[in-house]
Amino acid sequence: MSPPPARVGLGPRALLVVAAIAVGFAAADTYVVVLALPNMMASVGLNIDELQKAAPIVSGFLLGYIAMLPLIGRIADLRGRVPVLVGSLVVFSLGSLVTAAEYDLVSMVVGRFLQGVGGGGLVPATLALVADIWVAEKRGLPLGVVGAVQELGSVLGPLYGAAVLAVSTWQTIFWLNLAAGLALAAALLVLARTSGPTRDDTQPPKGRPDVVGGLLAVTAVTALALVLTEPERLRTGLTTGLAFIPYVGDSRWSTPVALACYVGALLFLVRELAARRPLVDVRGLRQVSGAADLPGAALLGLALAGIVLAFATADPEVQVFSPLGPWLLLGSAVATALFVWRVRTAAAPLIPRRALAERPAWGSILVSFFVGAALIAALVDIPIFARVTTYPDSQLGAALVLVRLLAALPVGALLGGYLIRHVPVGVIAAVGMLVAAGAFGWMAQWGKTSLESPTATVPLVLAGLGFGLAIAPVNAALLAATRTDV
Repeated sequence: MSPPPARVGLGPRALLVVAAIAVGFAAADTYVVVLALPNMMASVGLNIDELQKAAPIVSGFLLGYIAMLPLIGRIADLRGRVPVLVGSLVVFSLGSLVTAAEYDLVSMVVGRFLQGVGGGGLVPATLALVADIWVAEKRGLPLGVVGAVQELGSVLGPLYGAAVLAVSTWQTIFWLNLAAGLALAAALLVLARTSGPTRDDTQPPKGRPDVVGGLLAVTAVTALALVLTEPERLRTGLTTGLAFIPYVGDSRWSTPVALACYVGALLFLVRELAARRPLVDVRGLRQVSGAADLPGAALLGLALAGIVLAFATADPEVQVFSPLGPWLLLGSAVATALFVWRVRTAAAPLIPRRALAERPAWGSILVSFFVGAALIAALVDIPIFARVTTYPDSQLGAALVLVRLLAALPVGALLGGYLIRHVPVGVIAAVGMLVAAGAFGWMAQWGKTSLESPTATVPLVLAGLGFGLAIAPVNAALLAATRTDV
């Protein structure tokens, strides 16, 4: 791989801007269900006191987001950044379509899982894009921008959901996600063709794209949308209604329109196998699957999934773990041990041996773990504290307390990225963590009426600034310590 250019042109900058916007949009979707969840539950026949049954709507997204990160990062190394970004946005859009269709609870969870997979795939590819475009000494501000946009998405997520719910239904949130995801994917494709490759091994295809494959893909996706949504005007039409009458039983998946979806998908696969310039390089997937270490990715995904499900599916009012929590954590421990064995014995492991041998590499991972744990504690505990004290009857009021912290995160991320050029990354991260720790110490002194005072905003803002300061330095240290062949 050739080194990054000394001077970055407008094209690569525009490419990163679109990728960062996509990351921010996916981050917003992480929190968009904060206010929409009661409406989503009602759509599938769940009452507000059945929150435990709706937990997979949230944990499904988290599972997809976390479990696929290592594999998608490896694929980005093998196939290039832009293809992974575009593919992730397509998967995110497909998940939005499935979620918006509100077919049933299972399909809603599947849709959220697909959204998580797509959203999670954007993060490693975007960070790698920064490393491809900028030399190590100049990555600070771009990394700060990516971190700031991601955290800004976290701030805007609940507000975005509230704004849409004020004028429309919760399904509109995900229809907008579908449109935005496809628009961002199209923008990346256009910019990739005009900006040139970001890696030597991922030359953008020249010539006319596979129009036939595109038409087949549109046909299959359109048929899928009709199967999921079953528009009443078409379903009850004298002629069009015939397409929605099942061949067998009463399942919508045995209707003529479902058959059109199957045929379209099959023809698309055949076309991509035979096309000279396919939209999806199906023929190269076998090579990628071997080089990407799928067994290792599966083991690491299972280890992470067990941890997520052990906590995310519990009822926080009565338990810390779900009823299966101990078994899930045991499974995670076994999967972790097997993953370590896989890394030591595989010819091409998911994480190359000695990739994290240098102190900045493993130190960055360790700091990220503790920063993430502290941030998750804040995201969970602050709204709960607000609900049991100042805002017992207002979910929105409790969420807005958390927004005070989240709003300061992107500011801290930008500041941290800027300071990298002038201050050692370790100093910046340490100062950020000290500020956040001091803010937590202040919050630990809160009483029942503390949130009624304007001074309560001060520790919230300081905590956000502290967390934000650490984002870019940690990422910069990890990228700088990572070999170019990893």
